[in-house]
Order: sequence, then C-alpha cells, then structure tokens
Amino acid sequence: MATQSKRNIVIEKEKSLKSLFLRWETLLVVLFIVVNVMNASISKNYLNTANLFTAISTFLVKGFIAFPMAYILVLGDIDLSVGSTVALSATMLGVSYNAGLPMGVAVVIALLCGTICGLINGIILTKFTELASMIVTLGTMTLYRGIAEMILGSQSTGGLQNVTWFYNLYYARLGVVPYIFIVFCVLAVAFGFVLHRTTFGRYLYAIGNNRVVAHYSGIPVQTIRLICFTLVGLVCGISAIYYASWMGTVRFDIATGYELEAISMVVLGGISTAGGKGNFPGTVISIFTIGLLKYGLGLINVNSQTILMIIGAILIVVVTIPNIRVQKNAMKAVKPSAKSC
Repeated sequence: MATQSKRNIVIEKEKSLKSLFLRWETLLVVLFIVVNVMNASISKNYLNTANLFTAISTFLVKGFIAFPMAYILVLGDIDLSVGSTVALSATMLGVSYNAGLPMGVAVVIALLCGTICGLINGIILTKFTELASMIVTLGTMTLYRGIAEMILGSQSTGGLQNVTWFYNLYYARLGVVPYIFIVFCVLAVAFGFVLHRTTFGRYLYAIGNNRVVAHYSGIPVQTIRLICFTLVGLVCGISAIYYASWMGTVRFDIATGYELEAISMVVLGGISTAGGKGNFPGTVISIFTIGLLKYGLGLINVNSQTILMIIGAILIVVVTIPNIRVQKNAMKAVKPSAKSC
C-alpha cells in the first residue's frame, strides 16, 4: 500500500502582534488619536460632546460621498464629477421648492437628479469601454456644474429651512447625537457589509484586480460598473439634501472640491487607486481623521489653503509607506539569491 503523506494546509494567514500593528487601519487609528489629542490641547471645549458632534456634522455631509467612492476605487475607476452632481442636485431641489412644489417632491427630484447624473456617467463608461473614467467624469464635472450655473446664474435659492421637517434633517438630535450621524453610521455598516460580506463585494475586488479575467470568469463587469456609478449619483443626491438642510440656501458653486476630499478620504483609508485592494473600515476612520484635523486647524485660524497643504502632505506620506515596505521586502528577497550566486 502506498503511504499517504500528511500535510497541513493553511487557509488563513497567521495572525501576530507585529502584523496587527502594521495593519493600515492600526496606523489610521494612531493618526486619529494624535489628531484628537492635538485638538484637545488647542481648545479646552473640544471634548465637549455637543460641540464635538456639531463639528462632526459639518464634514459628514461630504463624508457620505466617500462610501460609494470606495466602491469606484476598488473597481479601479474614479469619479471626479461628485461635487458638481451635489451642486446640480441641490440646485434642482431649491428651484423646485421655490417654484411652488412641496418640499417632499423637491427632495425626490434632488435624488432623481443625482441618480441620473451617476447613471449618465455609468452609461458612457460601459458603452464606450475604451474611455478612461477620469476623462469622462472630468467632462461631466464641467457639464453638471455648467447646468447648475445656467439655472441659477449668480443668484441663490433660499428659504429652504422654512419647512420644519426639512430643517430637522440636519439639525435635529437624539439627545446630543445628531440624526445625520445616525444615518451616517447606518450607511457605513451597510456599505461595509456589502463590500466585505456579499458576492457583489467580491465581484468588485475581482474586477479591480483584473477586469479581463473577471469578464471571462462570468462576472457582469459592465453591469456592476453601471450600478456603482449610479450609486455614487444617488449618494450625491443625499449629500445635496443634507447640504441644503444645513445651509438653507443653494448656489451653483457649492460643493467645490468635494471630489478631491472624497478621494482623499478613501485613499487615506487604504483603498488603492489601482483597484482591487483595501478595506472599508479604513475609509470610515479616515473620514473622521481628515474631518477632525481640518476642524482642529480651523480652531487656530489656519487658512484653508494651508489646511489643504497639510492634508496633502499627510496623504503623500501615508500612501508612500506601503511602497517603502514593498521595496524593502523586494531587497530582502534579492539578497539571498545574490549570495547563492
């Protein structure tokens, strides 16, 4: 009889304390703690719960956009039109309400507007697959912003906070916790669950790793891309509603730079711009890290351009860390082979 060799097949990576500390999310948590310690040292009232939630609410409006943007980057795509989509959706909401429509109908119009904008991006990119998502969404970014400017011109639409329930979308609280924070947490759990615990999420990673192989494996690549871009538009509509509830007035130039901030949050969260890599919890941590960092720098009257420079520098450093680690591992692998020669 032939003897059977016994082997143990390891299906999971061994977990060690070192690997835990070197995880991207761990580095983000450390950065998050450093930011909060710095803010607390700047302002004695920083840790006041009511003040802290007020500060958090201001960046959650744009933080929503980072959720579907994470999906887009996992796919290996990018969407530069999100800020303009928010502006156009908010414009349609304000114009509809001021034209005499009920606020509920105006909210639905804003959601439809955002969804249609995302759908247009998706249709163009899935019908003309040779086009780069950066170029297409750069074009629609200008288009959507231009339409908003044509509708409003240099004027603004106001009076949106006259409707109590609409005003409460942003300002109402459950105790000291704003409702917008609760909605944010629910969406974060939902997006994270879909990405890491469903077949749809596994498809996203497969497409991001190799789109051609994913296609020949039977994955509906273009359908999934269309869904993701449409989802981005829908969430931009949600962000537009909260912005209008927050400010009470809308101009065509609102949400300028939202696309860069959303992408920064996702990239800092550890999701690769090349696609197929990254974890969703890191995105959530980075949303709070960047948001609270900007708030803390604002407390000491740092101007907006300097804040952008600081965030850009942090982003470059953090993104460079994995590449340095890869180069070190590559050099270690080369040394033994050199010795053997």
